[in-house]
Amino acid sequence: SHEKICRYVARESKSVVVSFGYRLAPEHKYPAAYEDCLNATIHFMKNIELYGVDPANVIVCGDSAGGNLAAAVSQTLAGRSDLPKLRAQILIYPGLQALDFNLPSYQQNRGVPPLFRERAAFYVLQYLNGNASNLEEVLEGSHIPIDIKLNYRKWVSPD
Repeated sequence: SHEKICRYVARESKSVVVSFGYRLAPEHKYPAAYEDCLNATIHFMKNIELYGVDPANVIVCGDSAGGNLAAAVSQTLAGRSDLPKLRAQILIYPGLQALDFNLPSYQQNRGVPPLFRERAAFYVLQYLNGNASNLEEVLEGSHIPIDIKLNYRKWVSPD
């Protein structure tokens, strides 16, 4: 489903875009998808000469949950000295935080398809534990202890 956009990104950036399938929630809960993407990327980077790829031209990319996975893989690999460095990460409407579903972007776009605010929270819960029974608590923000909210308010707040 994403081959066309991957080819476009590769062509326009003169880079290689590595696209992996991964196990999906709710059947495969966190960290299955992350581990799949990380292991596949490490394998690719360790064997890059077999693919005839310039290691300086590798980009990871993802949309939605895949954007989250691309960001997580990029962060994990950033500290690895045994692998070539990624050229870039491309994140297309990534899911990057689940601390607060009441931030301005969620409020402004709460009824905008395709990913309504409630659906975003539902999918996060599916990804984490496969159980959306506490969806209302997550939407209200009561799923995060106050001390954690205070620790992260510098980065995750309406301001």
